[in-house]
Amino acid sequence: MSFLELSLTVHTEQQPGAEEALGELGAMSITLQDANAETPDEQAIFEPGVGELPLWPTITLTALFDVDCDQRGLSETLVELLPWLQPDQLQFREIADADWERAWMDQFKPMPFGRRLWIYPWNITPPSLNERGDEELVVVRLDPGLAFGSGTHPTTTLCLEWLDGLELAGKTLIDYGCGSGILAIAALKLGAARAVGVDNDPQAILASTDNASRNGVADRLEVFLPEDFKNAAADVLIANILAGPLAELAPTFAAAAKPGAPFAISGILQGQEEELLLRYVEWFDELRVDTREEWIRISGRRR
Repeated sequence: MSFLELSLTVHTEQQPGAEEALGELGAMSITLQDANAETPDEQAIFEPGVGELPLWPTITLTALFDVDCDQRGLSETLVELLPWLQPDQLQFREIADADWERAWMDQFKPMPFGRRLWIYPWNITPPSLNERGDEELVVVRLDPGLAFGSGTHPTTTLCLEWLDGLELAGKTLIDYGCGSGILAIAALKLGAARAVGVDNDPQAILASTDNASRNGVADRLEVFLPEDFKNAAADVLIANILAGPLAELAPTFAAAAKPGAPFAISGILQGQEEELLLRYVEWFDELRVDTREEWIRISGRRR
């Protein structure tokens, strides 16, 4: 089966109208992506503030229509519905049906993080021992097609490496902005007794639960939407979201972390860290900054 794919790039404020118009014209699906991203693998790991949409400054909308749809008529109607739209913004192509999740997974390879933690795609069976043969690998098996966060983005890497360096045995961790559940599941596989994931996207709740089941830790992971999350004192707190929400949520994180609890926040671009350091110093000590490419991780301990 083939489809007609229509793509157009818009500014954030134009997105709701464009998506509504595409829906009215019979789009079978509409996908939103960061128009400036170089690769698609981690498009949605960044979560905005509670109740906000996960949008970027410029957005590429990709809509699928029946392959026999009238391209000219579709273009003319869209221009009528969206006065700001220019016909040359529209790109059409015919695409064959494919199992896109599985094709994506075929490109996702095992990756190490820190001393012993590995992320494996679900379709590859990991070895039981590392190359030294003297200790077990800690393996998270992930279906990256399910949701946001596979470990390939620098912010996820920073967080996974930080978790690998902690002593987590018997501890409770909160993962705010859990996405695919990768960080919470990694913490559980590294020895944490319990993890709580929070995310404002219902798909993330489902994906985290599914991936936890795949890794045999579903009985130790609870996942909530923000409005259902009740602050509970955690031994460790981690959040991989965006600088704006991180600043807004600082008091929430302070209330959720036990005295002395290690914490890490990421999803921060270089240049945004100073404001966050000033914000978090009210509640957290031993603040330090680590960098990967243009991305920042801030870590420390609850005072």
